[in-house]
Amino acid sequence: MGAGKYTKGWTGWLIVLVVAALVVTAVVLGLRKKAHHSDMGPVPGPPGAITQKYADALSVALQFFQVQKSGKLVNNKIAWRGDSALSDGSEAGLDLSKGMFDAGDHIKFGLPMAFTATVMSWTILEYGDQMSAVNQLDAALDSLKWITDYLINAHPSDSVLYIQVGDPDLDHQCWQRPEEMTEKRPLIQINKKNPGTEVAAETAAAMAAASLVFKSINSSYSDLLLQHAQKLFTFADDHKVSYTISFPKLQKFYNSTGFGDELLWAASWLYHATGDQSYLSYVTVQNGQSYADWGRPTWFSWDDKRSGTQVLLSRLNLFGAKESTNAENKGLQMYRRTSEAIMCGLLPDSPTSTSSRTDGGLLWIDQWNALQHPVAASFLAVLYSDYMLTSRTPSFSCNGVIFSSSDLRKFAMSQADYILGNNPMGISYLVGYGDKYPQQVHHRGASIPASANTGCKGFQWLKSPNPNPNVAVGALVGGPFKNDSFIDNRNNSMQAEPTTYNSAVLVGLLSGLITTSSVVRSFN
Repeated sequence: MGAGKYTKGWTGWLIVLVVAALVVTAVVLGLRKKAHHSDMGPVPGPPGAITQKYADALSVALQFFQVQKSGKLVNNKIAWRGDSALSDGSEAGLDLSKGMFDAGDHIKFGLPMAFTATVMSWTILEYGDQMSAVNQLDAALDSLKWITDYLINAHPSDSVLYIQVGDPDLDHQCWQRPEEMTEKRPLIQINKKNPGTEVAAETAAAMAAASLVFKSINSSYSDLLLQHAQKLFTFADDHKVSYTISFPKLQKFYNSTGFGDELLWAASWLYHATGDQSYLSYVTVQNGQSYADWGRPTWFSWDDKRSGTQVLLSRLNLFGAKESTNAENKGLQMYRRTSEAIMCGLLPDSPTSTSSRTDGGLLWIDQWNALQHPVAASFLAVLYSDYMLTSRTPSFSCNGVIFSSSDLRKFAMSQADYILGNNPMGISYLVGYGDKYPQQVHHRGASIPASANTGCKGFQWLKSPNPNPNVAVGALVGGPFKNDSFIDNRNNSMQAEPTTYNSAVLVGLLSGLITTSSVVRSFN
C-alpha cells in the first residue's frame, strides 16, 4: 500500500513537470517567433574598428560647410571660393558677415542656419570621439563656430534677433558667384513688436547645445553662448508669435508649421546645459501635453523638432534624470514611448512601419528635397540605438514584435548606403563621394567659373548643358523621386539643390556609423 502511494505521487509530479516543460517550450518558441532580433552584444567602449566607407563619406560631407561659408575666409581650402558678403549687417552697425548660405543661393536664413548648428552640436557631443578617431572633429568644430559667431552678433540685445540677411526675391533674380554680389542685402529682425518664437527658440537651442560643445575648449565662449541662449529662450517664451505671422512674405521660403516644438527643443537643450530643473519641468509637466504630441510619430526637420526632442529626452529616461520628480519622470517616460513609436515606424519589418518607401528601400516622404527625412530619421535611429546599447536596454516592442538596437543600426546603414550609391541609379547623392555623383548641382558658385565676371545676370551658367566647372564637394542633393529616378539637371532644384541642414544630419548619421561605440551618459 505504502509503495503504491508514493509511486502514484511520483507519477503525478512527473506528468506536471512534463506539461510545464511543454508550456515553457511553447512560450519560448512563441517569443522567438515574435522577436525579430533581440540579441544584445556587450556595451562597446571607445571607438573600435572603423568602417572606412563611412569615414570617407564623413570627410567629404564636412567640406560642404566650407563651400557655404560667408565672410572673410580663414584657411580657405575651397579653391573656387573667396571672401563674400563682408558688409552684411553694416546698416545696423553689426558684423553679420559670417554664417552660411542655406542652399544654392546666397540668403542667410536664421531658422535653418540655427537648426544646422544645433544638429552639429548634438553630433559632436554624442560622437566627437568617433569624429576625432578619423581626424574630422576639428573641421566640425570650425564649421560650428563659424555659425555661432554669427548668431552671437545677430543677437545684439535681449529682445532683438536678426533672423535674415538678404532679400530672397532679389537674390533669386540673380545667378552669380557670392564673391560678386553687389545688390542690397537688407536685414530682418524680430523684437517685442514683431516676435518670432520659432527662430528665437531654435537659436537658443543652437547656443545652448554649442555651449556644451565648447565648455571644455573655451569656457568663456561657452558661457557667452549660454547667456545668449537663456535670454533668447525667455524672449521666445514670453512673446509667442510665429515669425511667419510677423513677416508673412517669409512663408514662401521657410514657412513654419508651429512654434511649440522649438520651445520644447530649446528648453531640453537648456536643461542639458544648465541642469536647471525648471527647464525639465517646462518640457514634461508644464508643456509636454500641449506641445509634444506624445504617442504620435513625426518627421525630424528644420521645421519640426518634435521627434528630435523625443529622442533627446529619451536619453534622460534611459540614463536617469537627476533629482527629477515623479511627474517629470512620467513625462520623460512619455517621450521615450513616443521615441519607440518613431523607431517602430522606421523599421521595415515592424507591424507599424511606414509603407512610404521606394522600391530601392529609401524612406520617401516628400518629392521636394526627398533625402531630408530619411537622413534625419536615420540619424535619430542611430542615436536611439546607441542609447539602448549604453543603457543596456535589450529591446523594444512594436505591437508585440521585439526589436533591438542592432535592428535600428541596420536600418540606418541601409539608408546611408542608398545615399552613397547602393540604389537603382547606382549614383552617390553625396557630391564628391564615389565614382558617380551629380554633375549639375543647383548651386550658383559651383556652376560659374571662378574667373567669370557675370555680374547679377549669369544665367547662361544656369542653363549650360555642361557639368559644373566647380565641384561642390560634400553637397547632399535633394535626392530621387518615388520611383528611384534622378534627373541630373541644374534647373531641377527639386532634386539637385543641396542644403546645409541636410548636410548637418548627414554628418550626424555618418559620425554614428563610423564605428559602434557607447555614448556619454551626461553632456556635462
